Amino acid sequence: MMLLKLAWHSLGSRLGTVCLTVLMMSVSVFVLLSVENIRHQAKESFQQSVSDVDLIVGPRTGQINLLLYSIFHIGVPTHNLGWDSYKMLQQHRDVDWTIPLSLGDSHKGYRVVGTEQTLFDHFRYRSDRSLELASGQAFNDTYDAVVGAEVAASLGYQTGDEIVLAHGIADTSFSRHENHPFQISGILEPTGTPVDRSVFISLTGLEAMHADFPGANTSPDLIPQSITAVLVGLKSKIKTFTLQREINTYAAEPLQAILPGVALSSLWSMLGGVEQTLWVISLLVLLGALIGMVNVLLLSMRERQHELAVLRALGYRPGFLFALLQLEALLITLSAIIVALIGLWIGDIWLRDWLLSQFGLFLSESLLQPDMWRLLAGIVAAAVISALLPAVNAYRQGLNVQLR
Repeated sequence: MMLLKLAWHSLGSRLGTVCLTVLMMSVSVFVLLSVENIRHQAKESFQQSVSDVDLIVGPRTGQINLLLYSIFHIGVPTHNLGWDSYKMLQQHRDVDWTIPLSLGDSHKGYRVVGTEQTLFDHFRYRSDRSLELASGQAFNDTYDAVVGAEVAASLGYQTGDEIVLAHGIADTSFSRHENHPFQISGILEPTGTPVDRSVFISLTGLEAMHADFPGANTSPDLIPQSITAVLVGLKSKIKTFTLQREINTYAAEPLQAILPGVALSSLWSMLGGVEQTLWVISLLVLLGALIGMVNVLLLSMRERQHELAVLRALGYRPGFLFALLQLEALLITLSAIIVALIGLWIGDIWLRDWLLSQFGLFLSESLLQPDMWRLLAGIVAAAVISALLPAVNAYRQGLNVQLR
């Protein structure tokens, strides 16, 4: 208790310098915790862009390519799978539900996805969250469209507005389906997934929109001839690998079935370089703060020679001086961590909705994950190790030197 009181009063006597040191360290810890938290949350959002989907089925292509255009709507599929193959999957004895996806059109830079009502019934993200409408309803009419939160926010859309879709990704005048405008029937709540940047229409509406294009489907019932990919949910998870093998060896058409979780992990590992770069930058910032703290403690040694001499004269052993410097470093570090955590908590309250709407980054309710606690323990350990130099210096200062 005496050691703690002495360390506290010693720091209080140098309040200005100590406050600047705490502020410098708290900024470094804040940056490190923020980067680590965003990295962790980004990885969670990425890997949970789609949940409860057992298989993604599409034409035979690369695993990453199929994942990119079916879940993230990135890239252009080289070819589609036939409607007969989709009906085979839909009617399979082990399949509980299917979500067909048809890509190839766009609206002002956002991808248009043709699908069915099952998307709103069965699509899940972040484990168990379903798609919810902020306003309006899912499409009931052929020319109804449901837009994601980012599409509505960036383009200023409301339910009831009419939009014109374009054939292909380029939104040029000669590719627009101006004869077939769609009406926004619903706007989705923000999800922090590619859904926010998508425009959803029915497969029937997609076929009707292309009815006047050369080579388009002109059948009266507008049944699609092909689709891009299918999200599949099974009645029993045990059947996943069996059905995957059956689809991959399907004789009528070359198909490929992939496991979303495995594909997402593979894709994230390809982005590991960016993750490691952020981590190294944060560590360098923290290293600079630790060096600053050590420098402050070393400089204070000259000012405190008389103080340390008095303590030695009162009978305190050199080990006490060593512990005193270590405790001061520990108090500075803990104060910086507390300030950084308060800043992180305030930033979470103020920026949570903005990060979700602007960057699609969802922050979970718990900011301090188990890895974060280990990181904080590592910061404290690094501070204690960094303070060894001034602590050993205090230990070695002899009484006769200090009283000259």
